[in-house]
Amino acid sequence: MNAPFDPGLQPERTALAWRRTGLALLVGSFVAARILPELLGAWSALLGLTGVVIAGILLAMIHRRYRGHHGQLTTAGDRAPIAEGRLIAATAAFVFGGALVSIIVVIVLAVSGALGASLAR
Repeated sequence: MNAPFDPGLQPERTALAWRRTGLALLVGSFVAARILPELLGAWSALLGLTGVVIAGILLAMIHRRYRGHHGQLTTAGDRAPIAEGRLIAATAAFVFGGALVSIIVVIVLAVSGALGASLAR
């Protein structure tokens, strides 16, 4: 690996922040895969497992993005690469989808009365 481009390690700090975001999404997806089947039935494990797969893909994209930008920064000199919006859009879509699924789960449980029963335990 080449020497850091920036003495303040800004690209490295940004990459670490992206990794933390990806890992948080991965852990949240594992938790959903564990909890949803108890609340909604076995089929709902697919939602959590789908989240695990998507979070894994995002982590791979994060790593690839950092390696590409680091290579460009260390070889191109002062010419900084232009950031792409695909990773940001994919992460936002994943978070939005997870929030939408969460809202639907809460509404379904509230309507079916299972939410009150599960909270009473």
